[in-house]
Amino acid sequence: MREHLPYTRAVVTLDEDGTRLDTSFRTPYLSVSALGAEGERPFLHLSSPQAQVVISTTGGGPVTEQDVTLARQIADAATRYLADCERIHTEQSTNSERAGESEQGKAA
Repeated sequence: MREHLPYTRAVVTLDEDGTRLDTSFRTPYLSVSALGAEGERPFLHLSSPQAQVVISTTGGGPVTEQDVTLARQIADAATRYLADCERIHTEQSTNSERAGESEQGKAA
């Protein structure tokens, strides 16, 4: 069985089209926080020991309708991610319990 080790991956690509940053967090050491709500500009901060991503308002300026739309999209995506994690975790727990029961039946 393949072991699933945690990691954070960040790749920067520079070419004639510009700069692209790809970051993948696959670690339990990820933290997520919302900062700056009491100020004029909110921040969404995701970080691991190896990388961080900060999302804030357009150009660091006032909150626009586009910023509100993006915040809703992030919230919707997070809700779907949570539902998928809960569903898969439940399925895995159920399958693990069934496998344990099956092994006990073979031993008897």
